[in-house]
Amino acid sequence: MALLGRLLPLALALALGPAATHAGPAKSPYQLVLQHSRLRGRQHGPNVCAVQKLIGTNKKYFTNCKQWYQRKICGKSTVISYECCPGYEKVGEKGCPAALPLSNLYETLGVVGSTTTQLYTDRTEKLRPEMEGPGSFTIFAPSNEAWASLPAEVLDSLVSNVNIELLNALRYHMVDRRVLTDELKHGMALTSMYQNSNIQIHHYPNGIVTVNCARLLKADHHATNGVVHLIDKVISTVTNNIQQIIEIEDTFETLRAAVAASGLNTLLEGDGQYTLLAPTNEAFEKIPAETLNRILGDPEALRDLLNNHILKSAMCAEAIVAGLSLETLEGTTLEVGCSGDMLTINGKPIISNKDVLATNGVIHFIDELLIPDSAKTLFELAAESDVSTAVDLFRQAGLGSHLSGNERLTLLPMNSVFKDGTPRIDARTKNLLLNHMIKDQLASKYLYHGQTLDTLGGKKLRVFVYRNSLCIENSCIAAHDKRGRYGTLFTMDRMLTPPMGTVMDVLKGDNRFSMLVAAIQSAGLTETLNREGVYTVFAPTNEAFQALPLGERNKLLGNAKELANILKYHVGDEILVSGGIGALVRLKSLQGDKLEVSSKNSLVTVNKEPVAEADIMATNGVVHTINTVLRPPANKPQERGDELADSALEIFKQASAFSRATQSSVKLAPVYQRLLERMKH
Repeated sequence: MALLGRLLPLALALALGPAATHAGPAKSPYQLVLQHSRLRGRQHGPNVCAVQKLIGTNKKYFTNCKQWYQRKICGKSTVISYECCPGYEKVGEKGCPAALPLSNLYETLGVVGSTTTQLYTDRTEKLRPEMEGPGSFTIFAPSNEAWASLPAEVLDSLVSNVNIELLNALRYHMVDRRVLTDELKHGMALTSMYQNSNIQIHHYPNGIVTVNCARLLKADHHATNGVVHLIDKVISTVTNNIQQIIEIEDTFETLRAAVAASGLNTLLEGDGQYTLLAPTNEAFEKIPAETLNRILGDPEALRDLLNNHILKSAMCAEAIVAGLSLETLEGTTLEVGCSGDMLTINGKPIISNKDVLATNGVIHFIDELLIPDSAKTLFELAAESDVSTAVDLFRQAGLGSHLSGNERLTLLPMNSVFKDGTPRIDARTKNLLLNHMIKDQLASKYLYHGQTLDTLGGKKLRVFVYRNSLCIENSCIAAHDKRGRYGTLFTMDRMLTPPMGTVMDVLKGDNRFSMLVAAIQSAGLTETLNREGVYTVFAPTNEAFQALPLGERNKLLGNAKELANILKYHVGDEILVSGGIGALVRLKSLQGDKLEVSSKNSLVTVNKEPVAEADIMATNGVVHTINTVLRPPANKPQERGDELADSALEIFKQASAFSRATQSSVKLAPVYQRLLERMKH
């Protein structure tokens, strides 16, 4: 047995093999996409890959699972075709069982569909012998379509000087060692065979690989003296950084001045890999002169504006086949997508020129400015939100200077229309609006329960934090903060009503509660509801008291002790506004029992009785109007001492699982039987 114990782990380890302890190398995104295409094509035979082809074009893609089911590339429909996976050829009727025969680089160019590259190689005196001879090379070979799409003047300049211009162009597509796709890392640079100039590689999570922003179409075609990768463009050397391109392009005159004023030129001429969404002069001209001058004259707002146009990594247009969320240096997220051949930013086709390559990234020209919230005034924030109508009231009330200046404020506009139309602007309305303006620029994530906020109207507002809502007095925050240059916008779910006195003040000031006020005074609770505290009062109206049978009402009002007990049951020991009520909240009353408060379809109920009016705010609580007098639950009957408690019964119910063992014991069987009888009764 001892020998067996030693041999068993060894046998298990041998059976599992190396994979049990060592995971294989992680596949690159390109390899994963190719693997998915191979899986989709396997029903058509060995080494068959499924590809998606854009209808009406020759563009083909190996795709991931999501694109496969969507059947779209850049919003355009695709058809599925099946072809031999890279490195294999069709033999017989089904599949691609045969590996392509190995030959030299020159001959492999013809096999992969780059016969034009072959032709131009022939025209040079030196390159064909090199491609056919000994060595180890990588060539990023433009497809025939890539050569055909070159502007005529560019092609003429190449073929008119084949042993210099054309030779240099072809050598720039070559690396003097074998480089397969698993070595093509995102952001790396390969040294080309033309003056050691760099070739920029980007390997994106969606499996697309670009070479100087040219898409890799078919990869890893092995040759006896290297490897061939087919690409969709003729690439050219890159010598200027982003800052240098800004300086030489006429259409960037305003951008050039803005970059210099912000001090970002150091970043844009330094090392790194960025994407600059470069606004043209036309983009700057589209915004109001007042806004532009304000931003250009404010170094912090200007820096935020420009950082909002710089993505943290180089993003070539060919890598975008669906919507992507990309982070800017400013910290915001831009939705970068495509529609056919057009790139879009936040859904808008505003890119006029794409893939201008720099040594430290890529530039896309845009014809519309992307102004971040952090560079906007409160008025500008509101203009693009669903509170624009509400915020316009502040302007009509003569409060516009607060929303367009450099005053640190938090604005609390409501997101719904006014029930009775837009209110008339008078002193009362203006004062109400001033109490929707907090004297500091806040962030909701830093608000805490019980915090008080000072308004421009001189009021103190309280913060209430609930499980699923964050409220200021009776109004709760309905959308994420919009934080501007100096002010923050909290979109609220209703008009805010600051407290106007204690709970007793509120009740005394409303004729509906005259009987309740008299009852509170008779019960000796006036001082309680006048002092500092946190109360939620479900206030029965006169109608509620009058609905009681006459004898019961007289008996209740004539018994101060019983009356105090009933009234305390109407008062919760914390502040609960309607926006903080979920499906069910159990609120402890001053009487001791709990009130069951719920909200559904904007209707608040307490103990299943509807609340007629919610959220009348007081300095020491909140009042909710009800048309019923609530009654505490009846006292529960005393439990008999000889009865088993519920917990004990539960224990014995669980113990019944062991009945077989228990009944087999002569001593325990009678005890067990008696317990079962007790449980039945």
